[in-house]
Amino acid sequence: MTINWIAIIVAAFVPTIIGFIWYNPKVFGTAWMKAADMSEEKMKGANMPMIFGVSFVLSLLLSMSMITMSVHQNNIPGVFMVGNEEPAADSEEGIFIADFMEKYGSRHRTFAHGLIHGIFGVLFFGLPILGTNALFERKGFKYIAVNVGYWMLTVGIMGGIVCGWV
Repeated sequence: MTINWIAIIVAAFVPTIIGFIWYNPKVFGTAWMKAADMSEEKMKGANMPMIFGVSFVLSLLLSMSMITMSVHQNNIPGVFMVGNEEPAADSEEGIFIADFMEKYGSRHRTFAHGLIHGIFGVLFFGLPILGTNALFERKGFKYIAVNVGYWMLTVGIMGGIVCGWV
């Protein structure tokens, strides 16, 4: 299976786009600023080009991880690979892979499937990580809810793009 780099790059822009909306003062921005103990003065002192540049690189990593999380067919050849060699097409493993891909190659390759995997990924991985950090940072429930809600929506959409863009 080849990687669709256009889908990866498009998905990498999702955190920024959703972030502009989600953290807007008219949506959850004011609540987040209060919960995060953030002020306008702190915001003005930030190096925004560096923040957005590093953020985009991290978003690329996240969108690439969505391949293994939401596209099940991507994992099948790896089960049989030893080292970096793909099984020969006429071997027992190669025949199994070809048969599997013929039967199930496009199954569950939808936006909705990727969306669900992204949401559950954040629920079972992101929430425990963000929640633990927030507890030790002495942040409240509102801080956790705003940030986890943002990541559930964002990673869900990223998963939908990566999984559905066949």
